[in-house]
Amino acid sequence: MKEQEINNLLRENIKSIEAYSSARDEYKDATADMVFIDANENPFQSNVNRYPDPKQTAVKQRLSQIKGTEASQILLGNGSDEVLDLIFRAFCEPNRDNIITLPPTYGMYQVLADLNAVDVISVELDSDFQPKVSEILNVQNSNSKLLFICSPNNPTANSFEVVKIENLIKNFNGLVVIDEAYIDFSSQESWLSRLNEFPNLIVTQTLSKAYGLAGVRLGICYASEFIISILNKIKPPYNVNQLTQIKALERLNAINEVRNEVDHILTQRKILIKALNTISFVNKVYPSDANFILAKVDDANLRYNQLIEKGIVVRNRTTQPLCENCLRFTVGTSDENKKLIKTLNQLS
Repeated sequence: MKEQEINNLLRENIKSIEAYSSARDEYKDATADMVFIDANENPFQSNVNRYPDPKQTAVKQRLSQIKGTEASQILLGNGSDEVLDLIFRAFCEPNRDNIITLPPTYGMYQVLADLNAVDVISVELDSDFQPKVSEILNVQNSNSKLLFICSPNNPTANSFEVVKIENLIKNFNGLVVIDEAYIDFSSQESWLSRLNEFPNLIVTQTLSKAYGLAGVRLGICYASEFIISILNKIKPPYNVNQLTQIKALERLNAINEVRNEVDHILTQRKILIKALNTISFVNKVYPSDANFILAKVDDANLRYNQLIEKGIVVRNRTTQPLCENCLRFTVGTSDENKKLIKTLNQLS
């Protein structure tokens, strides 16, 4: 897909929109020894009395070093949900266009579609939790703008086969958004390595999972410079606050610590999978490429309530397609997992 074809996917009003120019856009070096009286800020120092860098330059530069992408191919948002919403607003015409989702999957795709008055075409995964490629391509139409692929998938925890995703990227007529929130726990290579190969590919990641920053809300979008330039035009000027930028940079600069924590989670995942397979009422433990495990039990509602009574909160996914009587277990610390395993063995 060429740049002009992507431009044709844009909403008409977005093509001519001009981005808001903030004071920090017009004078960029906020660290310079200058008297700043241009942005109507409170002049008394509190470390956060000045507006944050609207381009989040330092964070993007560090991400580009870690991920091997250009900083100009990165957009940051107030959590991945803002990033996804910006993609909707740029490319989906309300009350006309549609997106394609692959349930069971992350529920915010549906919520954001409803919020933006965009129809949803759902194609359920197959019994192995893999995309039905032919069916997906057959249901697309001229108004299908976005295809959402969550890999590793939430709530099933598995990664999708590379050949299936590649087929979809090459043959879908719109943009393919691969949600890689859990990629740091996966044995599969990130699609960032092929970002420049496919102009219609968007990859989203987050600092909420492996980096342990769910509380500061930082979502990341990787795409072509052209797509990123479009999203930059419509994002709020100061969408990522100063405290988030500081904390994110601290964590990105402690990348070895992050990797050690990921290794610990992967070790605990193996222990938890092994233990779950010994529990009498667990009928199936699905393969995991994430920091959680999906397991089918005899009665999900019963087991969920029993665990609540014992002070353990898991996620009951029994209402989701293909997930009847399934519970989702996040991999915790060693002590948390020991408590979970002990409690499960005590249930009757």
